[in-house]
Amino acid sequence: MRTEKKLKLKQLRHWRVRKAVSGTPERPRMSVRFTNDNIHVQFIDDTVGKTLAATTTLSKTTPDRENLAANVKSAKIIGALAAKTAIEKGISQVVFDRSGARYHGKVKALAEAAREAGLKF
Repeated sequence: MRTEKKLKLKQLRHWRVRKAVSGTPERPRMSVRFTNDNIHVQFIDDTVGKTLAATTTLSKTTPDRENLAANVKSAKIIGALAAKTAIEKGISQVVFDRSGARYHGKVKALAEAAREAGLKF
């Protein structure tokens, strides 16, 4: 019963955020998703519905990926790596989409690492 309520509240937060956040070619949406084991970051142009760049703990290009998990330490690493990937693709400004997660802990660590690495949002 409690988990159903938590999931419903998360879905409501996700809808509320997505209602206001939309990516453009000049300023794509940086979508962050945490599973129990992994972290996924995508840069999305919502006008055409296309992913411009992506980074995940599962990617073969991610250094030391065997030791990464869905925790704060790994979120900092993936945040910096995502920013580096975006800058290589010519993306310097983004709109941050936290996908219904609260802005604290892993989400906050990832966002701050991406800002430190050069992304503006």
